Amino acid sequence: MTQHLLFAAFALILASLAGCGVDGAPSRPEPARETAPQPGVHISGEARFGVISEL
Repeated sequence: MTQHLLFAAFALILASLAGCGVDGAPSRPEPARETAPQPGVHISGEARFGVISEL
């Protein structure tokens, strides 16, 4: 029982530290490459319709 409580306390401390920026100062994301899609809605695809009959 004591080991479970100790493990739970350790997990809580670790989660708290991970959430408060202990991994370092915030950094700006790298600029998007020119080939990256622009934000927004993008629809692409292919559709085929038709009737096939054999005599």
